[in-house]
Amino acid sequence: MTTRTPAAADAAPGAAAPPRPLRLGVHGFTHLAARIVAAAGHPRSSVEYVPYEVSEPFTLLRAGATDLMLVKYDPRDPDIELSEPVAWDGRAVLVGAHHPLAAQESVSLEQVADHEGFRCPGDFPPHVWDLVVPPHTRTGRALSRTHTMTTVPALLEVLRSTLAVHLSFQSLDAALPPGIKAVPVHDLPPAPVTLAWLRGTRLPERVRRFVGDAERAARR
Repeated sequence: MTTRTPAAADAAPGAAAPPRPLRLGVHGFTHLAARIVAAAGHPRSSVEYVPYEVSEPFTLLRAGATDLMLVKYDPRDPDIELSEPVAWDGRAVLVGAHHPLAAQESVSLEQVADHEGFRCPGDFPPHVWDLVVPPHTRTGRALSRTHTMTTVPALLEVLRSTLAVHLSFQSLDAALPPGIKAVPVHDLPPAPVTLAWLRGTRLPERVRRFVGDAERAARR
């Protein structure tokens, strides 16, 4: 004799399936996104993190594969709409553990300029890259943009095997693999972190609610 579970016995034929998780596009690591979700008061199970590559930042959003995505600064793309800031991310330089900057508590942009960095990747907005990786220091020294930026694993491998540097964000420090360090850069301001969606899109109510909750949490 087959025994039915209570859930199976009580489920009505044709009952609506539970809503799918909100699909949030993230680049690289998910810990900053997880902090924003928690601060907004939403359960982890309500959000699915969808990775995107920095060389094609808006492809998944435009294809409808994500509902929202996390971005830093303002991409200025005419079809992209942004929330208020939902977090602020301090600046850091990523280096291999063998790098001469790795042992310092913090560094200046002038020190970063002594080493080779990365070029603007693919379709990434060039004016945003100039905020992530300033073209010059305050004294006018040019920052080297030598290495090709592709995927996160490829970036980490270059940092492990060379004296290259990558200007990035302090939030990565908690998620970096062994052999890579994030050293704070004390003379760059923190970056605004926002939620992005396609302009003109009528967001589902639960997506609008998440955006509003994240904005309110950041204001507190």
